[in-house]
Amino acid sequence: MVSKVALLTAGGFAPCLSSAIGGLIQRYTELSPDTEIIAYRHGYQGLLKGDYLSVTPEVREKAHLLHLFGGSPVGNSRVKLTNAADLVKRGLVNEGDDPLKVAADRLVADGVDVLHTIGGDDTNTTAADLAAYLAKHDYGLTVVGLPKTIDNDIIPIKQSLGAWTAAEQGAIFARNVVAEHNSGSRMLIIHEVMGRNCGYLTAATAAKYREWLDTQQWLPELGLSREAWDVHAVYVPEGQIDLQGEADRLRKVMDEVGNVTIFLSEGAGLDAILAEMEKAGEEIPRDPFGHVKLDKINPGKWFGDQFAKLLGAEKVMVQKSGYFARSAAANQADLDLIKQCTDLAVDCALEGRTGVVGQDEENGDVLTNIAFDRIKGGKNFDISADWFVATLDGIGQPQPTRVVVQH
Repeated sequence: MVSKVALLTAGGFAPCLSSAIGGLIQRYTELSPDTEIIAYRHGYQGLLKGDYLSVTPEVREKAHLLHLFGGSPVGNSRVKLTNAADLVKRGLVNEGDDPLKVAADRLVADGVDVLHTIGGDDTNTTAADLAAYLAKHDYGLTVVGLPKTIDNDIIPIKQSLGAWTAAEQGAIFARNVVAEHNSGSRMLIIHEVMGRNCGYLTAATAAKYREWLDTQQWLPELGLSREAWDVHAVYVPEGQIDLQGEADRLRKVMDEVGNVTIFLSEGAGLDAILAEMEKAGEEIPRDPFGHVKLDKINPGKWFGDQFAKLLGAEKVMVQKSGYFARSAAANQADLDLIKQCTDLAVDCALEGRTGVVGQDEENGDVLTNIAFDRIKGGKNFDISADWFVATLDGIGQPQPTRVVVQH
């Protein structure tokens, strides 16, 4: 018998968090209506502080509303339970405390039988640390995770919740950005897309945007041409860039079409940027998980500066779709996947089965409860995927290879 469950969302936003909360509430209401539900505010931060919201009968009745919104109604934060120094600095634990024990004891004090974590690889690896601690010290609690990341980079999960929607929303964002191509002559547009180590979202956003181009009618006689509205380059972390070779190709596009648009993953070419910073003696900013703070590095501006000179651009515009895309409400494809995952997550919780619910790529893509010790971050995007190769062929770009950035 599960008398009380807790939910938390953590890490960056994705277009699934609100809906996943709604789905879990609805499934518990359907199968185990007497189970009490609470939601820790701002992820593991709320767990450490004992800060939570209660799911009242009124909330249960209106849980369907959560499927209509993006973001997370209960809030997120980036907290790593094994980074004690950071947590002491932030006032979340006391000096000398073991954060895992603080979290475990808080769950016991709050009477929680099951903890549902909704997040990406950092959230679920942190959940794995907590689940291992609970098991080792015989706390008798169940932890069931759901995979959320717009990067779609969790091993071994085929499709993370929210990634489809983020690509669709990034393509919508791009429509208005690319419309700026005639706001000046010889215009260079950099559309920077989230993706630290994985190029999935950039590639999928470009593919969705080009699908939209296919549905439009054009009037080239008056300057309304598909060539000018198209994507002219797509750069992802898995395929480093021959800067000079691409500049030669794109210079011809600039001369013939009058503008160039690049879809850039924020992690593409990052090694070259960091090397420049280190050479200049600059400090590289990092988050509690050790990740480079890409918003401080600004890869889009770096590439804009490099290509502006090489292409003879007269005007450069860098726009980032990340926050627009990641905070959207889930589309129908994601809603369907979210329901499948939340239904199974509750079933697993009621049966006391710890793990992360997702499509297991290593076992025929079956939706199942995956052991936490198999969950890892850093899954690379397959740049040989047919749909991505077709996207590059359509814009005349060579397939990306592991060629060092030269400048």
